[in-house]
Amino acid sequence: MIIVTRLDRTRFAVNPDLIERIHASPDTTLHMVDGHVYVIEESLDGVIDLVVAYRARVLDAAHTLTTQTGA
Repeated sequence: MIIVTRLDRTRFAVNPDLIERIHASPDTTLHMVDGHVYVIEESLDGVIDLVVAYRARVLDAAHTLTTQTGA
């Protein structure tokens, strides 16, 4: 999950696998595969950075588990 901030400053977590597209004009909007749209404070580049960091954490955790279990 990635943490993003609505324009009213409330934070919420989003599963990045469910983001269909990100649009910035001028506010950044997350368009989800289920049709929900969220307007957020983070920039388009900021959301991409969050998703990349999330995926890196997932890969690192999978590697760690594989190394620990010898699988």
